[in-house]
Amino acid sequence: MPSAEMTPASAHEPEPARPAGAEPVRPTREDEVAAAGSELIGGPIGRLALLGTTWWTPVRVVALVAIGMFALGLVQKAPCYHSAWFFGASSQYTHACYSDIPHLYQGRGFADGLVPYFDKLPGDMDYLEYPVLTGVFMEVAAWLTPGSGTIQHQEQWYWFVNAGMLMACAAAIAVCVARTHRRRPWDGLLVALAPAFALTATINWDLLAVALTAAAMLMWSRGRAVAFGVLLGLATAAKLYPVFLLGPLLVLCWRAGKWREFFQAVGGAVVAWLVVNLPVMLFAFQGWSKFYTFSHDRGVDFGSFWLIWAQNSSNPPTTDFVNTSATVLVVLCFLGIAALTLTAPRRPRFAQLAFLMVAAFILTNKVYSPQYVLWLVPLAVLARPKWRDFLIWQACEVAYFLGIWMYLAYTTSGDAHKGLPTQGYHWAIALHLLGTLYLCAIVVRDILMPERDAVRRSGDDDPSGGVLDGAEDVFVLGAAAHPPRHAAHFDAPQVDWGRPEPPSHEDRSL
Repeated sequence: MPSAEMTPASAHEPEPARPAGAEPVRPTREDEVAAAGSELIGGPIGRLALLGTTWWTPVRVVALVAIGMFALGLVQKAPCYHSAWFFGASSQYTHACYSDIPHLYQGRGFADGLVPYFDKLPGDMDYLEYPVLTGVFMEVAAWLTPGSGTIQHQEQWYWFVNAGMLMACAAAIAVCVARTHRRRPWDGLLVALAPAFALTATINWDLLAVALTAAAMLMWSRGRAVAFGVLLGLATAAKLYPVFLLGPLLVLCWRAGKWREFFQAVGGAVVAWLVVNLPVMLFAFQGWSKFYTFSHDRGVDFGSFWLIWAQNSSNPPTTDFVNTSATVLVVLCFLGIAALTLTAPRRPRFAQLAFLMVAAFILTNKVYSPQYVLWLVPLAVLARPKWRDFLIWQACEVAYFLGIWMYLAYTTSGDAHKGLPTQGYHWAIALHLLGTLYLCAIVVRDILMPERDAVRRSGDDDPSGGVLDGAEDVFVLGAAAHPPRHAAHFDAPQVDWGRPEPPSHEDRSL
């Protein structure tokens, strides 16, 4: 597989000339926020610097930064690790360090050696309510957890083991994003440095599905449709949302006439999903189906606009109404994305539509948990690799991260009411939703005005698109059939997408 790392060269020999368009994109040259931020480490690298002569390649830097930020996220959980998970009704919320992981060690039977999906659980939840591959991940962590000592000691170990496994997932995500756009390895730093990514990484087990999805995106960018499908099928076996990427891919392949690759991807996804799910489905159907019945039956929950409606209405919407309405909204969003894809002046990039589709699912869902931001981070970086917009969105997510824990502290602290009251929490939800909608609007604008797209302004067409990159259109609708040279006036140098201008001498600076 081609590497995004730069090939080391001798310090006494000039770096071999690259063909036009092969020059890596230097974020500190094209992004004013990245340039300002680089002053913390000495400023942008000058044009006379010896690039490619050190072990510190972009992908290695991105991986190490991701691990470092993940470690800081673990430190943020320290008050809970030592006491707040175990003592006090609201202390894990006032310290903003809550995690499902230690609580479910005993609550889902891992402490008692029960087998997920096959053994019935005591209490209200009769079977594990997670998809099969996530259940396997949880079970492997339980095998690695020492069974001696107090239950508190075992829960601490269980969280720690899971944290180590999730750290590997976080590093894999950052590396996959850094490699997906061949000329933009430094975009992986957006993932590695995302504050909401570090804060929510160990709330639940979402990073497993996110890592598999990021690896699938990398495989598609390399033109490996079957590998993409297999990884996406595995990701869907860990969490439901990755399957939604097939919707935008369908419309893109329709516009480009790449049906063979699309059906290869679908076939790989179906086979991989069945390999994981079929054994449990056949021998423990009731346990296997718990994830789906629980998802259907659960009521309106944290983070969604449905919760604002329910808590401000004397006649709140029923669960059946919300399920039906959310499904209709998702279908309408997909139809809108399909129309956008077929009528845009230039075929949208795969990452742009993948981000929009997953964001639409989350925004319309009856729950928008704080860790769901992990689903969007790698897709957002590939869709809109601009530091300003990314950090605006991340600021909204960090505000919501604090808001939900302060709200739970308020509701669990009795008459003391320490924390954020209900109306304040509703404002946090609104900010949370508006931040995601803002980034969606920017991505839609980039689709309608491709010359504003940071990736295409650098001279690329669709570097995450694999066989779609530079492909001719075979089916379009409306104005896309006779597009103008540019969708709108934009006061900046224009490029032919996919055929970049040769880099100038100054373009060698970081």
